[in-house]
Amino acid sequence: MPVEALIFDLDGTLVDTAPDLLGATNHVLNLVGREPLSYQMLRQFVGHGAMDLLRRGLLATGGPLEDAELKRLHAEFLRYYGEHIAEKSIVFPGLIAVLDKAQARGLKMGVCTNKVENLSRKLLDEIGLAKYFGAVVGGDSLPLMKPDPAPYFEVARLLGVDGMQTMMFGDSVTDIKTAQNAGVPVIAVSFGYTDQHVSNFKPTHVIDHYDEAWALVENML
Repeated sequence: MPVEALIFDLDGTLVDTAPDLLGATNHVLNLVGREPLSYQMLRQFVGHGAMDLLRRGLLATGGPLEDAELKRLHAEFLRYYGEHIAEKSIVFPGLIAVLDKAQARGLKMGVCTNKVENLSRKLLDEIGLAKYFGAVVGGDSLPLMKPDPAPYFEVARLLGVDGMQTMMFGDSVTDIKTAQNAGVPVIAVSFGYTDQHVSNFKPTHVIDHYDEAWALVENML
């Protein structure tokens, strides 16, 4: 079936959010006397939501905390990150051209992310991408998160398209497994956040720059 919609992951796929995520993570780690994470370490921890990012950051800097303290840090992370969400984050090169072409061809577009929904919408708005996306489903929008396909199919439902007539863009094993679980093609970007090269997870296609994306999309229309 021809593709009628493109569904994108957010962090590491649409936007290089690592600099602002690093700032928020190191802010809360500092509150409990931990050493800051490096940029490269943080890039390996992104993709499963803020709580998982904090757990992994804590494990890497001295060990876990009690649940009550972790919840307090999580709330502070969300507060701080929300105030600094687009200070250093940037849209990946070549993306806007792909979104413009998709829009001109009448393709619908949505976002499926494990980032909480309100912060996802805030980031898209502040960085100038919100106008492209007709649906945003975050990690707290449903009881299930990626790689379960339920959030992905919810984006398709909100866009008003058959979930099987969609294509996903992602940067991690979580995204690739989501698409595989949904039974849809996935274009993996090689410049996102993962501790292994995305080709190891057997996506449909791998691109090193968004300049390579549109030809792959056109072949599915």
